[in-house]
Amino acid sequence: MNGAIHVVGIGADGWDGLPEASRRVLRSAEVLLGAPRQLGLLPAADCPGERVAWPSPLRPAVPGLLAAHEGRAVAVLASGDPSFHGIARTLAGAVGADRLRVHPHPSSVSYACARLGWPLDAVDTVSLVARPLAALSAALHPGRRLLVLGEGPGTPALVAALLRDTGWGGTRVRVLEQLGGPRERLLDATAADWPHERTDALHVLALDCVRDPGTLRLGTVPGLPDEAYEHDGQLTKRYVRAATLAALAPAPGELLWDVGGGSGSIGVEWMRAHRDCRAITVEKSPERAARIARNADALGVPALRVVTAAAPDGLAGLDRPDAVFVGGGLTAPGLLDACWAALPPGGRLVANTVTLESEAVLAARHRRHGGELVRLATATAVPVGGFTGWRQAMPVTQWSVTKEEEA
Repeated sequence: MNGAIHVVGIGADGWDGLPEASRRVLRSAEVLLGAPRQLGLLPAADCPGERVAWPSPLRPAVPGLLAAHEGRAVAVLASGDPSFHGIARTLAGAVGADRLRVHPHPSSVSYACARLGWPLDAVDTVSLVARPLAALSAALHPGRRLLVLGEGPGTPALVAALLRDTGWGGTRVRVLEQLGGPRERLLDATAADWPHERTDALHVLALDCVRDPGTLRLGTVPGLPDEAYEHDGQLTKRYVRAATLAALAPAPGELLWDVGGGSGSIGVEWMRAHRDCRAITVEKSPERAARIARNADALGVPALRVVTAAAPDGLAGLDRPDAVFVGGGLTAPGLLDACWAALPPGGRLVANTVTLESEAVLAARHRRHGGELVRLATATAVPVGGFTGWRQAMPVTQWSVTKEEEA
């Protein structure tokens, strides 16, 4: 095997479903690594290598296990396609992608689409393996088809309960068990009437999303309804929030600092922009910090990190951001200096204020660093006696700037 680590995908059909190229790798392996269920699918007569079951937790043990078998022919078993929400990513991080030789099997998602007649390229997939259940909420949209990778036999019941509790009880839930194997089975019901507390551990959930009447509609672009948030008045309002996210310009993989989080709306909608967007919210009030965490869960971004501390001290030690939003505390000594210093070249900073004192701070920064200084004003139509008039909200002054790239 020339020092390579072979990663072999295997399905519920076991040895019989493997192509000859994968069988040759497993026959010649001196060490076979995998879950006990996967190792049990290999016939001892054909695969005489030493069998080593993954420990739990798996991820931290990978480097040590691979090092212990350095110099031997190693094959790793994986469910389905190892590169699709599978072990290949962890292995590549441990030894480098150039040492891996991946032998894919059809993934459970491919099997599920084949059984349901769904086009694979038109279906969204959400993995709940080692991820909070709340992560599903961001993917729920009327009429969408979702495939959900579960973590164990209790996942379908938990998903059904989440759907019921969040206004998606009419969603059709199908659980496809043991796909491709002799014990393949389909369970079918709505979330509101889901009868199964436990299913087979090897399954995929298929959701036909139906929003219940009266459930708040949430779109995919910034500017969610203010009603989507629990707040105490400290909330960047919908239209200003949309303009703020446009100035921040989130991109996949980027990290945002949301300084003075309030209700967490900027961090939440930054993370909803793409599943790989990351955000840290810094909020000095413990009560508001707890509220931010609840909003993040409710809106499907439970990975939003909340730091309960006052800025700028609370910024020390945080990962370097790609963008910073300052929603409060602009007059705090050293705050803007700390945010500016943390930004890399090409990083963006956006700050909003409604006070004259903070506006003067932003005007001075605009003179020093450039960027755009704008005033955002919104008005809402309200009854005036038997007529209708405009109620003006406090205007928001916004400074947005990109730190110059190094020559």
